[in-house]
Amino acid sequence: MIRKVCVIGAGTIGSLFAGHLAQVVEVSVLTRRREHANALNERGLRVTGRVSLEARVRATDDPGELPDFDLGIIACKGTDLEAAASSIDGRFASATIMTVQNGLGAEDVVRRHGDWPLVSAITFMSGTRRSDTEVEYVLDTPTWLGPYETTALGRAEEIAALVVASGLKAEAFADLRPAQWSKLIFNATVNGVAALTQLPHDHHFASGDLGVLVRDLMDEGKAIAAAAGIPQGEDPWEMNVHATRRGSSHRPSMLEDVEAGRPTEVESINGALVREAERVDVRASLQRALCALVRGREASYS
Repeated sequence: MIRKVCVIGAGTIGSLFAGHLAQVVEVSVLTRRREHANALNERGLRVTGRVSLEARVRATDDPGELPDFDLGIIACKGTDLEAAASSIDGRFASATIMTVQNGLGAEDVVRRHGDWPLVSAITFMSGTRRSDTEVEYVLDTPTWLGPYETTALGRAEEIAALVVASGLKAEAFADLRPAQWSKLIFNATVNGVAALTQLPHDHHFASGDLGVLVRDLMDEGKAIAAAAGIPQGEDPWEMNVHATRRGSSHRPSMLEDVEAGRPTEVESINGALVREAERVDVRASLQRALCALVRGREASYS
């Protein structure tokens, strides 16, 4: 049984996992900043919005101070993944590690730092980070997960059951690739368009000229997936339409990054899709242009 969980990366998604899981198991948190860890230890973690939770966690910015754990959830952004994985290099041999990054290739990064059983995960839930000790839960959508390499499906199912017991939504799949690719195509398009237009994810993404462009971008992504031999998952366009009809104007992470002048996850999301198109020799002029424009937007910060 999973009795101890470590959340590595205490941003919005990491805080949502930590706050909920602390209701049912012992949770430790690895932060990047000492002052963040101190604040969590002193005041605990509060989750607001769709729920109202108070959680006590054990936080540190020093991997050497972490207690042993059964499950490690790496919940940082793709831009921080290498540093997060290297921080636990060679440690916690009895743990299972779950990656929760957008894009492709997170498992390969983590595998370079240890031979843990790995579980791949993607999440659609979202929130707003209010402070080091408070996160607002906005979209109560699920986390999908599945075994990676030789990890048993039962382990993924056990983790999904734990996440559900904590009050979040989750589902385990024997083969996560169809879901992973649906999210990749959806994410690359919605995040990229939001970063460039500075529009939240609302009705503009499913109607008018912008809606036509969004659909064409997603169709191009689906062609890449088909050429790569990925079984068809949920239709990214239908996911987009459904999300815009929820009535909430979600602010994609790349939009928040651009507004704050931070590096985006364009390389691990849009870049991954373009690189895969090159590998399978599929023309992807729209996705390639979107990727280049987001990189250009980042270059404009200076």
